Amino acid sequence: MQEPATTSIPITLSSASVYPLTVHDAFAVAKDVGYDGLEVLITGNQATQSATALLALMDKYQLPIRAIHAPTLLLTQQVWGSAWAKIERSVILAQAVGAEVVVAHPPFRWQGNYALEFAGGVQRLTDSTGMKIAVENMYRGGPRTRSEDVPAALGPVPQSYPHVTWDFSHAAIAEMDSRKAVEQLGERLAHLHLCDGLNNGKDEHLVPGRGTQPVAETLQYLRDTDFGGVIAVEVSTRKAKGTGQKEQWLGETLEYARTHLALPDTADRTK
Repeated sequence: MQEPATTSIPITLSSASVYPLTVHDAFAVAKDVGYDGLEVLITGNQATQSATALLALMDKYQLPIRAIHAPTLLLTQQVWGSAWAKIERSVILAQAVGAEVVVAHPPFRWQGNYALEFAGGVQRLTDSTGMKIAVENMYRGGPRTRSEDVPAALGPVPQSYPHVTWDFSHAAIAEMDSRKAVEQLGERLAHLHLCDGLNNGKDEHLVPGRGTQPVAETLQYLRDTDFGGVIAVEVSTRKAKGTGQKEQWLGETLEYARTHLALPDTADRTK
C-alpha cells in the first residue's frame, strides 16, 4: 500500500464541491476522503451562515474551517443584503470559526459605486480586521467571455488587491496561463481553488488533469516556493452518479494535489 505524500500545504474541501448537498455533507465527505479541513461557501442554507452550527460540525468531524467564501455569487444575491454587508459579515463569521481567509468575487460591472470603491474598500477592511480578503480571478480576458459574467474590475494580477484567490477553471475561460499568473502574483496569492478547465468558455471546474491548465506545474511551483496559503478543492461533482462517484472524484483530486505538492524526500514513495 502506498504511503500518502507529505506536504506542509493544507488541502481543504470547498463545500461548493458537493453542491447541492449541504455543508454537513461536505464535512462528512471531507472526513471520509481524508482532507485537512474545509472552505465553506455561504449560501441560503442557514447552517452555512451560523458560527454555532459550523463550530458544532468542526467539533463533530474534528476538521477546521480554513476559509469562508463570501456570498458574492449570482446565486447568492439575496443572502446577507448589500455587497459590502456580504463581505463584512463573512469576515465576522471567519473570525468566529478561526478561518484565516475570506474569498470574495470582484464586483460585476453593473454594481456602480461598489465597483469603483471595491479595491480601496477591501484594503480598508483588511487593515481594520486583519483578515485576508482574497479576491478571486474571474472570466475577463478571453474572446469567449460572456458579458454578464465580466466583473467591473480587471483580473487580479495587475490590481492592487493585497490578497488573491486563484481559480484554474476561471483562468481557462479567460485563456490565462495559471503557472505564469501565480508567479506574477507572488506573495499576494493567499488561496487556491484547485480544479481544471478547458478553453471552451464553460466554467466546468473539472478534476485536475482533465483540462488544459498547467495545474501540476503550478502546484509544483507553489511547493518549491514555500506557498504559505491554503488550497481548496473546488471540483464540480453535480454530474457524478451518486455519493460514491462524488467521493471518487474528490479522492482523485486529493491524491493529485498531494502527489504534486509532495516534499522531495517523500515524492518517491508515492510512485
